[in-house]
Amino acid sequence: MAEPAFGRPVPLEQTRERVINQLIQHYAAENLTDAGLEERLMQVYAANTVPELHALVADLPVAGPETAPAPGVAPAAAAPTSVARADYTSERQVVAAVMGGAERKGVWTPPKQLFVVAAMGGAELDFRQARFGPGVTEVMCFVLMGGVEIVVPPGVYVDLNGLALMGGFGQVGHAPPPDDPAAPVLKIGGVALMGGVDVSIRYPGERASDAKRRERLEHKERKRLGGG
Repeated sequence: MAEPAFGRPVPLEQTRERVINQLIQHYAAENLTDAGLEERLMQVYAANTVPELHALVADLPVAGPETAPAPGVAPAAAAPTSVARADYTSERQVVAAVMGGAERKGVWTPPKQLFVVAAMGGAELDFRQARFGPGVTEVMCFVLMGGVEIVVPPGVYVDLNGLALMGGFGQVGHAPPPDDPAAPVLKIGGVALMGGVDVSIRYPGERASDAKRRERLEHKERKRLGGG
């Protein structure tokens, strides 16, 4: 008898991120009290298996008209990061913002190497609906009196390493290394002179303010559990 075909197991950390997001949504919808949210977040970080994580939201109401998340709150279960075929992924592209602005957002396929130039201008790269090619996607930023804002969804590991002169490279949000060896990796580097490159981890549809609130809650529970 042929064995049934099963899909690829969902990585533990990816499930943990999704359950945290679901709990925050239920808290916003007043399905959880302050104490209830804190208790379940503690259990989320203590869980070691995917079934343990699923059990923490199994008794909560199913999202519907009465339990819809508040405006700006991320979806309960963000779709897995899309992967593009290798032959659909170009080798190199350039995004230039010279005394102006440039952006990449929505559904798009990043190249293997993306060069971003922001000279007295600003560039925005939103990878939350991007279709990543296989392997590492490299973003090289060259900033002169400008800025580059990069938004990355949970589940994509970010390797940030740039040189800043009277500027900065910074990341907001916790992105643990992926359990899945095939998960996308975004390598960000370059030079920022009197400018900056800012990276934030946000779910699709999640506003910056909602992401900061979620990160504060997650950080609080990591500290409680001794994870720093």
